[in-house]
Amino acid sequence: MTLPVFETPRLTLRSITAHDAEGLHEAYGDADAMRHWDHPPSGDVSQTAEGIRMSAEADPRWHGMWAIQTHASRFVGAINYHAHNEQQRRLALGWIVVPSCWRQGLMAEAAPSVISHCFTRLNVHRIEARIEPENLSSRRLAAKLGFTEEGTLRDWLCVAGEFRSVVMYSLLRTEWMTRLEALPYPNPLSFQERSRPC
Repeated sequence: MTLPVFETPRLTLRSITAHDAEGLHEAYGDADAMRHWDHPPSGDVSQTAEGIRMSAEADPRWHGMWAIQTHASRFVGAINYHAHNEQQRRLALGWIVVPSCWRQGLMAEAAPSVISHCFTRLNVHRIEARIEPENLSSRRLAAKLGFTEEGTLRDWLCVAGEFRSVVMYSLLRTEWMTRLEALPYPNPLSFQERSRPC
């Protein structure tokens, strides 16, 4: 699947490929990075590569995943949309950053381009982020991106046989449009898009 390529001041976002397996495994294979994810850590790079293959082969109407890299081509993380319901005009976002790149504001820089894509190209009205209560960094990021905390979904996830609750966050298209010019980072509509979606 080919997704649009986005350029931000420090980053390039492009469709994730098999070549990203080792980079993504820095996150997917790390127990600390995966403690709030919806599946256990990958056992090895080949398992991470299989996850990338499944993502790349998914129907872009329902799912899409970008690799995030610096302009020096260092892999730093990934962001995806999933659970796209065209009739209800909603989807969910998920993101992850490799541990060595935490606390650098990279996802705050990367996410606005994907949010813009979801609202303008995928024509959604509502974007959701379902975040475990203890994942304070992602909760802060969601708030910074303009998401509203709605409440807790009890035992919503089951990971390796363990039930976990999540906090539901949402961003509506009308809220995004109102906030666009006031965001604390460059307007995502000004980022260069180098290709068009399928």
